[in-house]
Amino acid sequence: MTVIRILLIALGVWLGWYGISLLLDMNPTDLRSVALWFAGGILLHDGVFAPIAATLGVAARRVLPASWWAPVACGTVCTVTLALIAVPVIGRAGALSGNPTILNRDYVLGLSISLAVVWLLVAVALRRVHTTRAKLS
Repeated sequence: MTVIRILLIALGVWLGWYGISLLLDMNPTDLRSVALWFAGGILLHDGVFAPIAATLGVAARRVLPASWWAPVACGTVCTVTLALIAVPVIGRAGALSGNPTILNRDYVLGLSISLAVVWLLVAVALRRVHTTRAKLS
């Protein structure tokens, strides 16, 4: 276990150094842009997404049965993550018409299928919880 930790720490230090070395090669304009996006991401997360997630989590805990909390929370986290990943590409089909290999898929369909699979797995987990509880009682 200690060897794995040491290897992971060494990997993390190397990746950190690699990232810093990439930043040092950038010109000042690009560095300001990176800093603005970095700060904007933190502010957006801490000022908008985290309070909304906390509010929805508290509300869901009051509405849903306790055995549903974990599967529904996992499904919600996956849904939000997939939606955030899909936002930049949805509605931009053919944005670069000179290169047909970019944005050449139906991303709405892909997101829909992904969300359907996630919530199908949530339903399976809820069914399994219900079945396990029925066997125990």
